Amino acid sequence: MKIVNLLLFLVMPFFGGIKENNTLSDIELERFNTQVTDIKAMINSNPNYNTKIAFFVDMRIKSAKNRFFVYDLVNDKIIDQGLVAHGSGSETKIKGELKFSNEPNSNATSLGKYAIGKSYSGMFGKSYKLSGLDETNNNALKRAIVLHFYSAVPEDEQDYYISNSKGCPMVNENFFKRLSKIIDSSKSNIILSVYY
Repeated sequence: MKIVNLLLFLVMPFFGGIKENNTLSDIELERFNTQVTDIKAMINSNPNYNTKIAFFVDMRIKSAKNRFFVYDLVNDKIIDQGLVAHGSGSETKIKGELKFSNEPNSNATSLGKYAIGKSYSGMFGKSYKLSGLDETNNNALKRAIVLHFYSAVPEDEQDYYISNSKGCPMVNENFFKRLSKIIDSSKSNIILSVYY
């Protein structure tokens, strides 16, 4: 398995993926590079999406650790990262194991690709509408799944789990401000990929 990971690590930069990163384990890196390759293929065939930046959330990483990644698609590197909450409905009886749902009122996180839309001011302040692009998350608008900040989400990694959302990717306020600058300066929709 280590040889496979090493080969993927060496080969992925040619197909699109992280060239170097010290924060992800071999398995996390393999999952991440697969997502990067998929997103690059998707945006290369659709001019409506930002071809320079994409956001990735690895829901298999514990919520107390950085698992929301801002990725430079041109230079193949992570340029920012932070904590992100998952939905309370995604909790199982086994800590660290999650389940996912696209159903209204499930309070669960939905996996899949999202197009980050326009901002609006809601109950959490500035928030971004998310349009689900897959069968697994196509109810995002109906469910009011949005990217927003919440004061209970810490800025730094923790030794314990962070608070849950109602299904939204919910981040720390300072991290949200950095994300907002990127989103607001983009002329086309940025893709957010949430995977497990």
